Amino acid sequence: MTSSSRSARPPLNRRLAEFGTTIFAEMSALAVRTGSINLGQGFPDTDGPEEVREAAVRALRDGRGNQYPPGPGVPELRTAVAAHQERRYGLTYDPDTEVLVTAGATEAIAAALLGLLEPGDEVVALEPYYDSYAACIAMAGGRRVPVTLRPGDGSFRLDLDELRDAVTDRTRLLLINTPHNPTGTVLTREELTAIAELAVERDLLVVTDEVYEHLVFDDAEHLPLATFPGMRERTVTIGSAGKSFSFTGWKVGWVTSTPALVSAVRSAKQFLTYVSSGPFQYAVAEALALPDAYFAAFRADMLAKRDLLAAGLAEAGFEVFRTAGTYFITTDIRPLGESDGFAFCRALPERAGVVAIPNAVFYDHREAGAPFVRFAFCKQTEVLREAAKRLKAAL
Repeated sequence: MTSSSRSARPPLNRRLAEFGTTIFAEMSALAVRTGSINLGQGFPDTDGPEEVREAAVRALRDGRGNQYPPGPGVPELRTAVAAHQERRYGLTYDPDTEVLVTAGATEAIAAALLGLLEPGDEVVALEPYYDSYAACIAMAGGRRVPVTLRPGDGSFRLDLDELRDAVTDRTRLLLINTPHNPTGTVLTREELTAIAELAVERDLLVVTDEVYEHLVFDDAEHLPLATFPGMRERTVTIGSAGKSFSFTGWKVGWVTSTPALVSAVRSAKQFLTYVSSGPFQYAVAEALALPDAYFAAFRADMLAKRDLLAAGLAEAGFEVFRTAGTYFITTDIRPLGESDGFAFCRALPERAGVVAIPNAVFYDHREAGAPFVRFAFCKQTEVLREAAKRLKAAL
């Protein structure tokens, strides 16, 4: 091969050719440029509990975690994760062999897919899905098979027949997200039972992204898939400190599963970041031991913010879908005379001084998500009020 033919080859490998700059980076930059209120990217605009922040400071000053922490994570955090799973869900895990600390949930997803998939394996995922899912499946050489959550009666629901039909002899893994980003759907006991029965019947692995486990509202209940019959031995469960304690910049996540599956995930993870977030791991260990009152107050605060923004969006003319979990609200822009979520979101900062995310970016079937737009409500109350005021005035 000549040097000229080598230089003509695109620099980005074909597996990632469809993925450009994330929509979050684009819209956050637009928010900065226009001075808009950023309800696009899902990060809180206030820090989490002061005692958890002070625990990180104490770890820094005491010299804990300032050098490389152990590859699986510091023992204190692995023990705290196992205790949290047992206390809240009755799931018992060995901290030494069945818990792995990661650089946030995004790395956990990447490491799980890289460690568990062979090229050509099919992965069934619930569409719309967090954008890293598609990229990580591609990096692992897998083939994603979307099953679309459909809007109806004010929320998005899973069609279980469509899910069953999506599974073939080439399916290796189900990638499940509940509470679900971006739709706010929380899968019901009936839905999770059907997923579990399908996984057992077809001998499938399941990766469950449960990072919003502590943010469920109204009569919704978070039920870890690993608690269902036959699922503990085939489920890789992913959790996140960022979403539970509002310290997204710390990038502390974790995986719980069987020794064999955790070992497979760790085999990939060790060549990604190797280790990360040393002092913050000690702080998150303390956070996981916070009393139930913290989690109840956290949920109540987010529920009030959900209701505030939902009412404001409805007054501005959006159709607002019910959010049973997470800190996102999905809306339909067609009542506003709009149908293109990308165009609407790119114009909205100049038009109203507010930034949102077009849901179509989370779909393989872009047309299915075209009229839907996502807003984040994990912001200060006065910020949400101002955003609602701007939207009502502009639209």
